[in-house]
Amino acid sequence: MASTAPRAEPALKDIPAFAPDTLADPYAYYARLRAEAPVYRDPNTGIVYVSTFERIVEVNSQPRIFSNKFGETLRTGAGIVIDPEEARIMKEGVQIVDTMLTADPPEQTRYRKLAMKAFTMKRVEGMTPYIAQVCNELIDGFISKGACEFKSAFAAHVPMIVIADALGVPRSDMDTFRTWSDAFIDQLGGMASPERRRECARLIVEFQRYFVDKIEEKRARPTDDVISDLVHADLAEEGDHRKMEYSELLSILQQLLVAGNETTAHTLTAGLMYLIANPDEMAKLRADPSLYPNLVEETLRMLSPTNNMWRVVKADHQIGDVPVKQGELVLLRYGSANRDDAKFAEADRFDITRENAKEHLAFGAGVHHCLGAYLARKEMQIAFPIVIERLSNLRFARGAESYRFIPNILMRGLAELHIAFDPA
Repeated sequence: MASTAPRAEPALKDIPAFAPDTLADPYAYYARLRAEAPVYRDPNTGIVYVSTFERIVEVNSQPRIFSNKFGETLRTGAGIVIDPEEARIMKEGVQIVDTMLTADPPEQTRYRKLAMKAFTMKRVEGMTPYIAQVCNELIDGFISKGACEFKSAFAAHVPMIVIADALGVPRSDMDTFRTWSDAFIDQLGGMASPERRRECARLIVEFQRYFVDKIEEKRARPTDDVISDLVHADLAEEGDHRKMEYSELLSILQQLLVAGNETTAHTLTAGLMYLIANPDEMAKLRADPSLYPNLVEETLRMLSPTNNMWRVVKADHQIGDVPVKQGELVLLRYGSANRDDAKFAEADRFDITRENAKEHLAFGAGVHHCLGAYLARKEMQIAFPIVIERLSNLRFARGAESYRFIPNILMRGLAELHIAFDPA
């Protein structure tokens, strides 16, 4: 007679944390981490995972101990191998410097202040009619078909158009921008094959050459756009006043291009997926449009588009009961913190009326809180109502195969979302 005893769950050490299946659906693993080892040193890699809301806030409050300058440590500590051909290709471009994401104060603060001038509250608020126009024009392009792949038809375009217009580069180059953005994500995400990494390297050099030309254009003939602002900005550094070099400008532009569209595109796509999968929440939203801002926050919490982020230890310390040593890698699991029941009741449930949804960590915390968060929220607060009001009877076009998540160590998002609808 066959045994009916339940099969024992594997030990944490036997779960491949970076396997594609785990990354595509990480929540059972996150729950195990929070319950069994909120601060966990993976015996297979030596990397320390921090998975609870409380502990991640603690780490983010100590930037002098937990540094964002993780580039070189990541390559060695996480086993990311750069083959000679990839290295040769990258040498054909500009060796960029750490500015915002991979820098620490005070350097990070100087660059961040310059970049934030492009995203002031006043400037973003003035963009409301323009963002609405972008959204409506995109929907006009597919609404008569009654179906679409939502990410490529709408969600990926909204933030890309907005950032392209803000930078002062032509919309006709948008498909190329998307290709470059994907290359940066794949290079950073830790899942790319050696062949893909070499392709990414070529694309990144292509991105650099394109924007060096744009920088020179704006240097000679400045216009009202972000590139002009950055090119002519004065960088005060230890008493010296100077203009930024290519290595600095390209670093900032790279981050604006990627962070300025990836998180918003992923959240718009996931938000619609969550609403279709939860018709009661869709009904609440249609009955009470005042819930749209909280829909944005709950979607950010549930998805956590920046699902994980690295830190490197700068001085021996202790997180909870786990000692960490200088030079070691720490992985902050934001996607786990935002599903922590100790912070969010019934955290795996999608609830657009959740009172503390906005307390999520989807935009990070502390000195590295996302500088484009206000713009991202504004884009989504405008886009979601237009989508829901113009597309009725929203449904999955391919049943359970309508969507799939992209395995990526740092980012979380859908590769595609196939929907059907009736034009409202």
